[in-house]
Amino acid sequence: MFSNLPPITKALLIANGLVFVLQQLLGEATFYPFALWPPGSDGIYGDASGFLPWQVLTYGFMHGSWAHLFFNMLALLMFGAPLEHVWGNKRFLNYYLVCIVGAALCQMLVGIWTMSQGGLPYPTVGASGGVFGLLLAYGMLFPNQRVMLLIPPIPMKARTLVIVYGVIELLLGVSGRQPGVAHFAHLGGMLFGWLMIRYWRGQPPFGGGRKPPGPRRIH
Repeated sequence: MFSNLPPITKALLIANGLVFVLQQLLGEATFYPFALWPPGSDGIYGDASGFLPWQVLTYGFMHGSWAHLFFNMLALLMFGAPLEHVWGNKRFLNYYLVCIVGAALCQMLVGIWTMSQGGLPYPTVGASGGVFGLLLAYGMLFPNQRVMLLIPPIPMKARTLVIVYGVIELLLGVSGRQPGVAHFAHLGGMLFGWLMIRYWRGQPPFGGGRKPPGPRRIH
């Protein structure tokens, strides 16, 4: 099955896997400059901390644990491959990277707000922002496709899955009941994915939407 994957999805799976192996071999501290740090965190934890421009992309190829990597890559496999088949390689890659960057921007705002309230900055890693963007796109393109959750194993329509996950992420983010997870980065990936699809379709806020067909002439 892996040999039949579309090329961008396969490349992303390989890249994330290789980076994680390097993290284990070289140590987490080696990769601190590539994790996402909020602006203004320079030097708080020594030379390892501080925002650098490339982090808005590189953080999305790093993971904090095997489970973190596994579930993100499983979702990339499930939702990314069908989308790449529909959109093509270039559009799929553009969409994924926009979601990664959009998630980073939202997470940076959260980090800045946290520091303004006296909290300590922390690095963010993971492809979850891009994955949640793929989930949203899958729900928009294949709303009635039935998918099966792993935990719990409940089948539901893709559109329902997107709504459920979106609501859960918002509630957890606002309540702070699951610390250590970048819930607003997940929501940021979904938001920027939604905006990207609206842009491609020429829908508000980027245009007036598709014009309805004119009246047919009767001869």
